[in-house]
Amino acid sequence: MDIARRYAQHLLGSLGVEARVEIPDEHPAITWRDSGLMALTGLPGGEAQMCPVPIASCADGAVAALASIAPQADLLRGSTLLSQRARMSGVTRNGAVSPGGGCYLLETSDGAIAANLVRDEDWSLVPAWLEADGEPTWDLVKRVARERTMHDLVERGRMLGLAVAPDVPVPSRAATWCAIGNPPSRGERGRGEGPVVVDLSSLWAGPLCSHLLQRCGARVIKVESVQRPDGARRGPREFFDALNAGKESVSIDFASADGRAKLRDLVASADVVIEGSRPRALRQLGIEAETIVRESAHLTWISLTGYGRGEPQENWIAFGDDAAVAAGLSHVMRQAAGERLIVGDAIADPLTGMHAALAAWWSWQQGSSRMIALSLVDVVRHCIRFDLPASSQALRDRTREWEAICRRSSSP
Repeated sequence: MDIARRYAQHLLGSLGVEARVEIPDEHPAITWRDSGLMALTGLPGGEAQMCPVPIASCADGAVAALASIAPQADLLRGSTLLSQRARMSGVTRNGAVSPGGGCYLLETSDGAIAANLVRDEDWSLVPAWLEADGEPTWDLVKRVARERTMHDLVERGRMLGLAVAPDVPVPSRAATWCAIGNPPSRGERGRGEGPVVVDLSSLWAGPLCSHLLQRCGARVIKVESVQRPDGARRGPREFFDALNAGKESVSIDFASADGRAKLRDLVASADVVIEGSRPRALRQLGIEAETIVRESAHLTWISLTGYGRGEPQENWIAFGDDAAVAAGLSHVMRQAAGERLIVGDAIADPLTGMHAALAAWWSWQQGSSRMIALSLVDVVRHCIRFDLPASSQALRDRTREWEAICRRSSSP
């Protein structure tokens, strides 16, 4: 089953590219197991779970597509990158809780939600979110959630800026993996040996995107706020270094006029800008992405959000685990395995970073100026729908078939 190759060609075709894709033919069940994602999915102390949609193979395909248009690049397999953080932090599967412990799948009165409360400020908002007294703990959250509807919890959580998502089926409509703005005019094509990338993002998706571009030959400038450095610095040092080693690093005081001017100068010098903020955050700093793209001859602007640009979704917070739930991945696992499970470790983040790198390198090669918007939810949804069985029974049948293939295959 050449899923990874077909997916790579599908991505390239959506960009209008004809390129030869070099990737070994491997069954998606083996790719899932060997990626490390299988070990990260399932009940604690229970068996590792097979995922009946080829998420890991899609990751291999995304990186293979990038390699086909950047043949000089030195790239790891996409499936390996999906579990990179978990390997370095030593976490493992945790059932309906993310391996890192920050995201919970919670029963509600009419369904389930994912709540990802990983920031200190999130817990200060819990009483207002739940409209409940008491010390804000997971026990309180779980108890109150069972009494409320999924819709009310999600709507109120989003209003307060919490990463709360409904556990829902995969929508029947086709999913697109990126939205490409029309270039205002023909500009310069692929200036120099590699693009200058200004990376304003943090955590995983954006830094992985710029890391892959760096391995393709880009010069990457990592920009951090003096007030709020990249939150990944609080995690495993090995993981932070894996994503950011070799990048130029700039710290800017966004609260000062001089700092904001420096930021504008950096953006003006870039061939590619990567940002993962809600659009209003940059607008408050005097950075109007749409205007900058329109006035530039050669700038690719990569916008990474949880749910996409435009009102109201551009204001909704999402991280990798809850975004995958919103895309329908946990619902797929419940149909296949009968349990509500978090799949992998913040899986939407690395998946989106790989797809963003492909879009960015393609756009730089094309020339001109354009905005390319990717959302965590849409990228995962696109991967799920690429080879999604038509029914719950078909999902269960495929799960058993793929488990048998793994049992027959020798361990790596």
